Amino acid sequence: MISNLLRVHDLRVSFATEAGIAHVLDRVDFTIAKGEIVGLVGESGCGKTTLARTILGVLPENSARIDSGVVEFEGENLLDKPSEELSDKIRGRAITFIPQDPFSSFNPVFTIGTQIMELMKWKSPARDDPYYANSASRFWNGYPSTRYEADKGRVLELLREVQLPEPEAILAKYPHEVSGGQRQRLMIAMALLPEPKMIIADEPTTALDVTIQAQILHLLRTLARERDVAVLFTTHDLGTTYEICDRVTVMYAGQEMETAPSDGFFNTPSHPYTRDLLQSLPSREHGIKGIPGDIPALISPPGGCRFHPRCTAASERCSVERPDHTQISERHNVRCFHPVAHKSVGAAS
Repeated sequence: MISNLLRVHDLRVSFATEAGIAHVLDRVDFTIAKGEIVGLVGESGCGKTTLARTILGVLPENSARIDSGVVEFEGENLLDKPSEELSDKIRGRAITFIPQDPFSSFNPVFTIGTQIMELMKWKSPARDDPYYANSASRFWNGYPSTRYEADKGRVLELLREVQLPEPEAILAKYPHEVSGGQRQRLMIAMALLPEPKMIIADEPTTALDVTIQAQILHLLRTLARERDVAVLFTTHDLGTTYEICDRVTVMYAGQEMETAPSDGFFNTPSHPYTRDLLQSLPSREHGIKGIPGDIPALISPPGGCRFHPRCTAASERCSVERPDHTQISERHNVRCFHPVAHKSVGAAS
């Protein structure tokens, strides 16, 4: 039996807007095991980013509301923890984040080294070590000198591991003096520096060209494997998902539809939406094939399964009941009253 590092259960999140209450997440269930790379895929607006922000505890306080559910990390419900504890022990330490845009992730007026060492000052694994905490010699706004040198050594070592040449020189540069690929490697290094148990990567290759994308994906997968770090990889790119993920969860309009190991997801999709999504990928056989209909408004979403207005297999039951999980195989389940027969539709390329 696989032990889950993270478990999200029955999560409902809504936002207050000028037009009314938007029901952004509807009874979402999601798990990720230690060392596992899980892709969270779906169209824009399906709730991927909201789920990631809920896990991190950074939803906007003035508009977001968690209506129900639990977010368990190592068996503890993060939703019950005070924000101070989340900030000190979880966010940026046990769970770290790789942003989508490496170009806007650094402050342009400080050197890269200054910004990385500021991160290490507060999030270094050595911060709670009494040996460093009791150091008599201090500088740089209370940063113990002995820990500073140890932390800087770790930074240089990790920059080499993410294949950045001349790491000392990189630290002395300003963000505009390095390329986009180098900045994304720096983002990966910064996510790994606190020695996290889980990384949330929010479409980390979107701003990069395809050649650099492949390098970054290979690097992230290799480093996560070496350190046994779980990765939640949010993306709308199914090809990228196929390259890096062990397991995939597909979302639609705030509901998770299907979760499966990568091979099962691409070759034996069981939810009609998953099937239609994969068949919409351009191919020589059918060209570009869209899904008829429109994504529903989340202020007044349809009842039951939110895909039912566009689903060719839908029945009356689908419009009034949210399907429970149907087990297809090990680690493969689907929320559907009418799962499609298993047939290969081909892997993303």
